[in-house]
Amino acid sequence: MLVLPTELTHATATACCRMLAQALRSDPAGHAVADASALRQFDSSALAVLLECRREALALGKTFSVAQLPPRLRELAGLYGVGELLPPAA
Repeated sequence: MLVLPTELTHATATACCRMLAQALRSDPAGHAVADASALRQFDSSALAVLLECRREALALGKTFSVAQLPPRLRELAGLYGVGELLPPAA
């Protein structure tokens, strides 16, 4: 499980991306789940981070989903037309 921080903004996105990519590469599981339940403060950079995680997961031959995406971020993903790229975890 990839756990997102409570704050994910432009200022923290690069470091968060690096941390999540490293976690993806070290986890042998075939499915990657990003847990967004802790997200409280975020901007569109959170979407960029999730999309990069998805790209990295697919490059590693893994499937990708997101658990507990905050409603505001789900709305933002829909507005940008990328909602279907961030499927909810089962």
